[in-house]
Amino acid sequence: MAGYWDGPEGEQCPQRTWLATRVGAAAGLVGAAYRIILLRPGSALAALQTAAADSVTMATLGAVFGLSTCLSAQVREEPEDPLNYFIGGCASGAVLGVRAHSYLTGTTACLGFGITAALMKIGNKEGWRLTGPPKL
Repeated sequence: MAGYWDGPEGEQCPQRTWLATRVGAAAGLVGAAYRIILLRPGSALAALQTAAADSVTMATLGAVFGLSTCLSAQVREEPEDPLNYFIGGCASGAVLGVRAHSYLTGTTACLGFGITAALMKIGNKEGWRLTGPPKL
């Protein structure tokens, strides 16, 4: 996701959306592989359907996140605000709730994805690191 953080927020929306879509599709393929290994579908066709459905769902979530984050930065005219990422994460969570046909899933995913995305933005702005030696 190095290319996602390049340049100011709210610009290059198609490129950012495409990158988020590709990352989502890749995550969907990895998740589908684990799901197929652990749950053992009855046939190869069922495994293919599972992989396709999971990958398309995750790619859609990535696209919704990328587009809504970029558009909210443009509309609100505050490109570096973590609220834009919360909006993008919440929109993705709502789409997941629609996919699951569940208000509870949508609400929980909205809050979870939104808070996680906002924390990622805050961490990126402030230089937080997940790995490596601490900066003193």
